[in-house]
Amino acid sequence: GQNLALVILSLSSSLTNMSVNVKTVPTTPFEGQKPGTSGLRKRVKVFQQENYTENFVQATLQAIPEPGGAKGATLVIGGDGRYYIPEALQIIAKLSAGAGVSKLIVGQNGILSTPAASNLIRKFKATGGILLTASHNPGGPNNDFGIKYNVSNGGPAPESVTNKIYEITKTIKELYIADIPKVDFTTIGSTKVGDMTIDVIDSTEDYVELMKSIFDFDALREFFKTNPNYRILFDGMNGVTGPYGYHLFVKELGLPESSVMNFKPLSDFGGGHPDPNLTYAHELVERVEKEGIDFGAASDGDGDRNMIIGKGAFVTPSDSVAIIAHYAKAAIPYFQKNGVNGLARSMPTSQAIDLVAKQQGLEHFEVPTGWKFFGNLMDAGRCSICGEESFGTGSDHIREKDGLWAVIAWLSIIAYANKEKLATSVHDILQLHYKQYGRNFFSRYDYEEVESKGATEMVERLQGQIQSGELKGKTFGNFKIAFVDDFEYNDPIDKSVSSNQGVRIVFEDGSRVIIRLSGTGSQGATVRLYVEKYSNNVAEYDADTQKALKPLIDQALAISQLKEFTGRDTPTVIT
Repeated sequence: GQNLALVILSLSSSLTNMSVNVKTVPTTPFEGQKPGTSGLRKRVKVFQQENYTENFVQATLQAIPEPGGAKGATLVIGGDGRYYIPEALQIIAKLSAGAGVSKLIVGQNGILSTPAASNLIRKFKATGGILLTASHNPGGPNNDFGIKYNVSNGGPAPESVTNKIYEITKTIKELYIADIPKVDFTTIGSTKVGDMTIDVIDSTEDYVELMKSIFDFDALREFFKTNPNYRILFDGMNGVTGPYGYHLFVKELGLPESSVMNFKPLSDFGGGHPDPNLTYAHELVERVEKEGIDFGAASDGDGDRNMIIGKGAFVTPSDSVAIIAHYAKAAIPYFQKNGVNGLARSMPTSQAIDLVAKQQGLEHFEVPTGWKFFGNLMDAGRCSICGEESFGTGSDHIREKDGLWAVIAWLSIIAYANKEKLATSVHDILQLHYKQYGRNFFSRYDYEEVESKGATEMVERLQGQIQSGELKGKTFGNFKIAFVDDFEYNDPIDKSVSSNQGVRIVFEDGSRVIIRLSGTGSQGATVRLYVEKYSNNVAEYDADTQKALKPLIDQALAISQLKEFTGRDTPTVIT
């Protein structure tokens, strides 16, 4: 009997290790499978077409850089909880087994925030990761889905990889699909599918561990203990960060469950738009004001963006990253240990962080929009903290922007400022910063779905004026132009050149106007107008942003002739 049991055991173990049957299935290319730095984003219905998702996943696996490519690779898989993830996970499992992938590390139920996935890739020295997200875009059967590949440093795939994926999608003829049973991604544990291991892991544990290694959670607990009436409210916007916020604020810091809202990931984000700004996170904004909550924060669908507010205070992302940089060594153990190697911002972001860099004697960089530019600097050890005006803030602990990292950084600053009797409220911390550095008033005007022709002509006219030099030295109202250019970035690390990144108009007093076009697609173009005015007049520090910027906005509209070219009197969104 014992021998028979051994025979059966050895048979069953050899069965699990048997190489699976891989079917070769003919397919034809789909047009437009061109991923940007944020991956491929389309409507769910597009991804649901027969072989559409399969084609793109197979192209991604084939484009994995050498050495080795997909064969023998370890891949981190997860997403933001949006509609169609369960189906996409099964497709990825079948194609990965077909491509000879060695291991998949998958968040339970397919849940992994983008920062958590970046951390796992780095922690387990994975080959890369496939992220199922369309970030802050709405979800559900009639909305968006996305697939994005991250490389071994945990950051978004560079153009060399995304271009390769696109080239493969244009000529793909066959899919290699492993004949495997449906995989259970709901239960934590390890299973073997042929030669491939699938590890389903707790979605939040490794990320929480990372946060505890960066910040002083004892100091945070002490702050809440000595300030029992201090209330915070975190809005997960029914996106991926809900469970992370719950784990951090309720389980770790011992705060009441009422400190988190919309913390269950929903496949349609509860019908909302999971973008943390004053427009879409209005429920949080209203509650903070109405209930007198001390500190409010939100993150987006996939967890890489953040918004910070307080009673009567909104922190612009440009100010946020500057303030985090200012307090980094005083309030955050990670920077006390590792130092701050340099600061960076995207070109349209206000120059507030530059002022901190100058005062601290740090190198600082101005890069095009796109997180990979920060990643290059971080990998080279030249940037520790960075941010962009579109609600993205981060540091070199991972290679993606990180919403909850920024939230805990702010709580750490509040705890430190409180202990040192410097300030108590978000409003006080802002005013303290302005007193030391001056204030960079900043706003962004988005004109969405503008007719592409008019928008393009407007920018071409400005580019012509840059070339002819006719704008330099000209005065508009009280603003005299110091220089104008179309921003170009020479990457000091990989020596790549990024041209035509936006028209920059810089005035003699340091004020700036930036005009960028994005997405000249079938829905028309979006014109983004960024306006920044520096003030070191103490009487202005508490002024309303729009009022303070009005004289400059009027001149920006005059210089660009935006109304004349687009027919628009007012922006769609003001940030």
